[in-house]
Amino acid sequence: MSEHILVYTLLALGVASTLVAGVFQAFSDFVMRGLVAAEPMSGAQSMQMINRTVMRSVFLVLLLGLVPATLAVSLLAQFGVDGAARGWIHAGTAVYLVSVFLVTMLGNVPMNNRLDRMVPSEQATARYWDHYGRVWTRWNHVRTLGSFAAGLCFIVAALALA
Repeated sequence: MSEHILVYTLLALGVASTLVAGVFQAFSDFVMRGLVAAEPMSGAQSMQMINRTVMRSVFLVLLLGLVPATLAVSLLAQFGVDGAARGWIHAGTAVYLVSVFLVTMLGNVPMNNRLDRMVPSEQATARYWDHYGRVWTRWNHVRTLGSFAAGLCFIVAALALA
């Protein structure tokens, strides 16, 4: 891969990762606060619909597509990039995989799946909804910071190569 193509690829990874961070940040900042402030039945039902809708979204393509893309660039960097840029690329990949992908798969998705199986009007859902709002949002803060940090790593790597 030519150095110019790698620089543009790294910039694209940086932008994509920070776009993911923006969506997560919106949820942490006001979406979840608004949903949790609503009646449990309404909040839970709204989150169920959001979680179902996200499965057919550009956001999901970015969120999951960054996994193979960052791994591929990291592998290419291992054999074709020297200096600080390689370290930044590996750092961005590691941060994204751990704090975004793994947290999503092991933290947020299981909670979403449990919520999806619940009936919003049942008392058990109201009890779970309080826990869900607090814990899901904490994990989402991790994803927000992680995707932003990964994006910065990729942008710094691009600047180091440019």
